[in-house]
Amino acid sequence: MNGIEHDIHEVFLNPGDFYFGDKYTRISTLLGSCVSITLWHPRRRIGGMCHYMLTERHRAATAPLDGKYGSEAFELFLQHVEAAGTRPGEYQAKLFGGANMLTGASGERMDIGPRNIAQGRQLLASHNVTLIAEHVGGSGRRKLHFDVWSGDVWLAFPQGSNAQIRNSHG
Repeated sequence: MNGIEHDIHEVFLNPGDFYFGDKYTRISTLLGSCVSITLWHPRRRIGGMCHYMLTERHRAATAPLDGKYGSEAFELFLQHVEAAGTRPGEYQAKLFGGANMLTGASGERMDIGPRNIAQGRQLLASHNVTLIAEHVGGSGRRKLHFDVWSGDVWLAFPQGSNAQIRNSHG
């Protein structure tokens, strides 16, 4: 079905998790106001996904990177991109999530999802990573499956409809 004659390594990301793998990897997660960025290298067929909850924090220089924060999750990407001997601009990105699901004490909608989306776009642009697809905003949950062997991302929604965000590679 996937054209891969190898055991697939399946990884599920919880909020704050990050994973970078090879072509035998499928990475999945469930999003609400959180955002996931997928990065995929079309020639090498490597890539990863992050699942961040908030844009950033004030971090002490000695504190380890925490994938719960978009700025730090992207730093984790950059470390893996460099370790693979590649450059950020060689990757294709997809952006998902950022639903407006949280309300404050007085019932007003909090803008966590939209801020997460804006930060994801800014991080990609500032590192010259091409954003080729996104499914963001709204008010519902999304379940993602990222197939690193093809770069495709499959979306499922609680309402039962499904979609595939395919790459335009040959």
